[in-house]
Amino acid sequence: MKIYTLLLPIFLYCESFINKFEYGEMLYNNPRGISCSKCHGEHGEGRVLATYIHKKKVNQVVAPMIVNLSFGEMKKSLNYTRNFFMPKYYLTDSEIDAITTFLKSGVKR
Repeated sequence: MKIYTLLLPIFLYCESFINKFEYGEMLYNNPRGISCSKCHGEHGEGRVLATYIHKKKVNQVVAPMIVNLSFGEMKKSLNYTRNFFMPKYYLTDSEIDAITTFLKSGVKR
């Protein structure tokens, strides 16, 4: 009981247990069950998802690089689905902001 009494003031004055970077990293790696990194790469660098041949022509399905997107660009791309590859996540503005912060940090863990 004494330890809780000692720690309570610390928790009351802390803004949160994780910072925006950590929250963004957590969301990027598992926003709603499907990781952004599975398609866009560990750090938003983009990647080729599939290569196939159609009518003797080699085609690729590519998840674009998203590391340089601004908050507005990220929000627009998340809310507008152009194809059936990109899932709808229904992220809030603060979640999108946290993911953008994580990607722009350039920190590789």
